[in-house]
Amino acid sequence: MNALTPPASVEIVEVAPRDGFQSIATPLPTADKRRCIEALLDAGVTRLEIGSFVRPKAIPQMADTGELIAAFADRPGLRLSALVPNLRGAELALDHGIREVVYVVSVSESHNRSNVRRGVDESLADLGRVIARLRQSEGTRLRLDLGTSFDCPFEGTIGWEQVDRVLGEALALAGDLPLEVALCDTTGRASPYQVAEHFTRLGERHAGPGLDWAFHGHDTFGMGVANALFAVHHGATAVDSACAGLGGCPFAPGATGNTATEDLLYALQGGGVATGIDLPRLLAAADLIAALPGGQTASHLRQVPRDRLG
Repeated sequence: MNALTPPASVEIVEVAPRDGFQSIATPLPTADKRRCIEALLDAGVTRLEIGSFVRPKAIPQMADTGELIAAFADRPGLRLSALVPNLRGAELALDHGIREVVYVVSVSESHNRSNVRRGVDESLADLGRVIARLRQSEGTRLRLDLGTSFDCPFEGTIGWEQVDRVLGEALALAGDLPLEVALCDTTGRASPYQVAEHFTRLGERHAGPGLDWAFHGHDTFGMGVANALFAVHHGATAVDSACAGLGGCPFAPGATGNTATEDLLYALQGGGVATGIDLPRLLAAADLIAALPGGQTASHLRQVPRDRLG
């Protein structure tokens, strides 16, 4: 793709119900979560990471993920996913009707141990078991989130070669299973040029049918939208973001909120990129999310007078 020519469309994956809500320490009422999700769907969101299947003791905020899935699983045209750290989580997700499992493994050993309490090789071995389980269920999808693909809060800068080692092993396990791979800027420390290099190098090495690319970013250093755009222009067809910029990884010290969906949407609309999302309605959803108690939001567009956005 020419660097100055935007793609015709980009899929936005809304992650506020998972990565956003989990950053709030005190569990939110399920009814409040449902209202926020309804507002996101009313705005045209069609891909939604609705929660995660982890130990409730580890992240109490995610304890009602099953209830939320039940409330929205039958919504026409909605692609729901749930994040899992292991085979047990994947089995729970499938049992609750999830058809797209998001399996997370960090590139850095230190963060993987902090995040899921085991080494990278152990997570990859369990990924093999998850893949075997998904092959038994028709119509399921797998997404692989590679955490700390650019920077680790404990080990520093991550080179694309380090990502390649983990990705290569994961792809060997997946074989011919269709896969979406998300390179995740867990700490928000990546620069646009680092993002471009990673997507370019890895895309050259692993391009092929059945493999799609995504980007998951945080706005800790103010690079969220720029990083997402560079990812899109270097191979990503999907981008994660959180309405109102809600979020922050509890296992990555210093990481702040996700890139705000409305900020990303404004940038994409400037290039005529289709997303299917209505900006005014999305801002209404952002207002709802920003009003949740205990949340940290970081949206630029919410601060602009609405009459200037017309």
